[in-house]
Amino acid sequence: MTVALDRGGVASPVASGLKADQDQVSHRRTRRRWLNPLIVTGCALLLVIVFFCIVYPLVSPHDPATPNFTQPPLAPPSPTHLLGTDNFGRDILTRLAYGGRVDLIVALIATAGTVIVGGILGLIAGYTGGWLDSLIMRLVDFTLTMPYLVLVIAIVAILGPGTQNIVYAIWLVGWVAYARIVRGETLVVRRQEYVDAARVLGMGHGRIMLRHILPNVAAPSLIYAMADMVLNILLASSLSFLGLGTQPPNPEWGLMVAEARDFFLRDWRLMTYPGLAVLITGAALGLIGDGLAQALRPRG
Repeated sequence: MTVALDRGGVASPVASGLKADQDQVSHRRTRRRWLNPLIVTGCALLLVIVFFCIVYPLVSPHDPATPNFTQPPLAPPSPTHLLGTDNFGRDILTRLAYGGRVDLIVALIATAGTVIVGGILGLIAGYTGGWLDSLIMRLVDFTLTMPYLVLVIAIVAILGPGTQNIVYAIWLVGWVAYARIVRGETLVVRRQEYVDAARVLGMGHGRIMLRHILPNVAAPSLIYAMADMVLNILLASSLSFLGLGTQPPNPEWGLMVAEARDFFLRDWRLMTYPGLAVLITGAALGLIGDGLAQALRPRG
């Protein structure tokens, strides 16, 4: 592009205006890419759920765990109990909010731990190669030979039931997927010219991995993490349903479904509300993941 200069060698207002217009167009394209309908819709749903789980327990006068025999059991929705009561007279909406806290914390903490551990190991294996790469990948292959759910159930059964032990079990086996993803991307990126240039400039291996390779291989892991959060919520709910997760009388969405089995024919609401909560949360995270895939997709 030809830039018009005045006699003093300073860019003319026309050239400056063209550059400003190009910057604005680039900014609008970037903003449009990151604010696509999938990300906006998913974030809106997730914010509503997080806001409900954080704020409603602060304003609710009902106890989520203690049976309330002063209230009628299996009562229909009313101004006092917006979603009715369960078989112990406890407010269903309050229990949903407290149960959502457990599932969201499990999804966030468990997924963050696996992303960090798997990402670091995959980055080291892909960059260094050699015997360390073989050792890490053989450990990954060994872990993948065993069914994920069965392995998590076995670990929780050994550690004991509880939400904390579910997080530990996910940390122990969930990192392998991220290690494989990051390693595969690192094997490609480490051969790029800018990595060779960084080596020539005398940069250390740690700086090259963290400053130059990691930002270019993190996108697939972030996209997968959204789907993995959904799976971790379903896993926590499933283990609570089986009696290996949150223990009664504490609320949790999967446990609420398990407790409602005996009353399904009498009152379908007890099982439907926590099931819908899991469905909506999973849909929100899935939309965010699809939106990130569109935003991070290479252009052209």
